[in-house]
Amino acid sequence: MNVKVSVGSKIRSLRESKTMDIETLAERAQLPLEQVKTIEEDGPLPGLAPLIKIARVLGVRLGTFLDDQQGAGAVVSRHKDKRESVRFSNYGTEGRENMIYHSLSDGKNNRHLDPFVIDILPTEGGSFEPSSHEGEEFIYVLDGQVEINYGKQTYLLETGDSIYYDSIVKHHVHGYGGNPARILAVVYTPI
Repeated sequence: MNVKVSVGSKIRSLRESKTMDIETLAERAQLPLEQVKTIEEDGPLPGLAPLIKIARVLGVRLGTFLDDQQGAGAVVSRHKDKRESVRFSNYGTEGRENMIYHSLSDGKNNRHLDPFVIDILPTEGGSFEPSSHEGEEFIYVLDGQVEINYGKQTYLLETGDSIYYDSIVKHHVHGYGGNPARILAVVYTPI
């Protein structure tokens, strides 16, 4: 299954089921119309923040776009059963997919926490575009160094460091010095 295609088609299907046009979705989510069109047309996914805003407008949780199956009870994520991941650009407007999200909660329905292991690929210059959305985030650095722009502050985290913040404040996460990194991120989004 191509997860990126699935995200765009799920959003389009949910929007159409609510008899909402794409312009209304973009306006209510406070996102540029072109960005919403790109997402629905299976272009590069810009990051979690726009998807969270779209989910709130459509009245669903973020995982609705990312999951394949829903189940009650406990969900176990095994390394040997590693599933296909979702790639995001998270990098301004260049559209390069430099963040690979591996969901640790596939199949858990009605959740409010979305845990991910995220591989941050090297970046070469360019502009980092901060984003914001309702909720909270916790990040633990598994490997490498990560720079986090949060409001007017910048934090440099190394392996074993963590940060917890309100995601309503504009923020951006990227590898430090153009190097790769790996993090555990837990995102809370209220519905």
